Order: sequence, then structure tokens, then C-alpha cells
Amino acid sequence: MDRRITPIITGVLLIVFWQLAVSIFDISYVILPSPWIVTTSFVQHFNSLMYHTGITLLESVIGFVIGSLVGFLIAILFLKYSLVKDAGYPYMVAIKATPLIALAPLYIIWFGNGIFSKIMMAATIVFFPVLVNSYKGLSSVSKEHLELFNSFSASSWQVFWKLRVPTAAPLIFSAFRIGSTFSLVGATIAEFTGAAAGGGHLIMKSSYYLDMGLMFATIIVLAFAGMLFFKLVAIVEKKVVFWVKEE
Repeated sequence: MDRRITPIITGVLLIVFWQLAVSIFDISYVILPSPWIVTTSFVQHFNSLMYHTGITLLESVIGFVIGSLVGFLIAILFLKYSLVKDAGYPYMVAIKATPLIALAPLYIIWFGNGIFSKIMMAATIVFFPVLVNSYKGLSSVSKEHLELFNSFSASSWQVFWKLRVPTAAPLIFSAFRIGSTFSLVGATIAEFTGAAAGGGHLIMKSSYYLDMGLMFATIIVLAFAGMLFFKLVAIVEKKVVFWVKEE
């Protein structure tokens, strides 16, 4: 069986079981709307769903770029100065360990109720995995390879770009794949706290009015947006890290 068909079959079966469960157990609309109600709501609110999801996706992409760039640059700083790593790494872990929902109100106060606070939340959640994987990859160069480059009088810049970065690339892109989905989570959580637009705002609004069809439709669209972002990063990874075979 074609591997591309398997997820489609699984999705169809899940929808069938979902509809059967709602019908057989007579589950209330407020608890679990049927697939038909969700589909109807999706069609009725299509333009609104695309608009609000687009805003969340934009926040996620910008936050992803900022968080990835900052994480990579700090990884370079940690590699070059071990004292900076010893001094700063515990606080990076503390930021990662802090629940995002606790940071969201603080970001709203600091950066306002607009798009920037959501971007910063997305950047925060992406930052740590990129930092950890980048540092691990950049510092995992073997002693033999370093000696080989030194024997050819390679500059530190050449060692970095032609040895350390290619060695670290698989780990860095692994963090990018994780961050692509996490950034969407971060932006959505920030929208829960305070926003005039976005997928999180639409979920909160629909929950307030008990419009469960719209809520489920928004959640599903956001999930597909995250999958699309993840797939895009995976495609770029295949082009850049072409020497690593996909299992």
C-alpha cells in the first residue's frame, strides 16, 4: 500500500468512528459536535477561518525565524565562550521550564495586545530547541576532523562554515521541524490571553458563544496549518541536508 494513502484512510476511519460515537451515544453538541456540523460550520465561516488562521500562521512564521536565529547565534556564543554558556544556560532552561500560559499575560503587558506579543511568544518556544540542538551539533565535531582542517591551515571561519555547520545541520533542522509546530502553539496561546484576531481569538470567541462547530473547525484548520508549516520545513531540509537519508 502506498504510504501516502495510509494517513488518508486513517483520517476517514476516524471521521466514521467520530460520527458513529456521536450518533450511538447521543453525545451533546456542546460536548462533541458531529463531523457534519463541523463541516457545515467550516463552509459557512470559510473566509473568517482563513483570515484568522492566516494571522496566526504569520505570527508563527515570523516568531519561528526570530527564535531560530537568536537560538543559533547564542549557540555560537556558547561554543566560543564556555564561561558565557556556564553563566547563561541555567537561565535558558528556566525560561523553557516556565509554562507558556504564565508568560502570555506578561508578554501582553510588555509588547502590547497586537501581533508583536504573539510573535515573541512563538519565538520564545522555538528558541530553546534550536539553541540546544545547534550547540550540540556545532560542538560534536570530531577531533580528527579538526586536526585535518588545521593541517590544511583552515581559518576559524572555514572550520565553522565547512565543518561545524554541515555537521550540525541535521540536528539543527530536527529542531526546526519541532519549532515549526511549537511556534503555532505559542502564537495561539498568546492569542488566548488577548487578541483581536487570530485562531486563538476565534476559538475563545466561539467557546464564549458555545459555537462548538466553529471551535472544532478552527482547531482542525490550525492543525492543518501546523502540518503545512512542518512539511515546508521538511522539504527545505531535504534540499539543504541532502546527504542524510530519510528513513
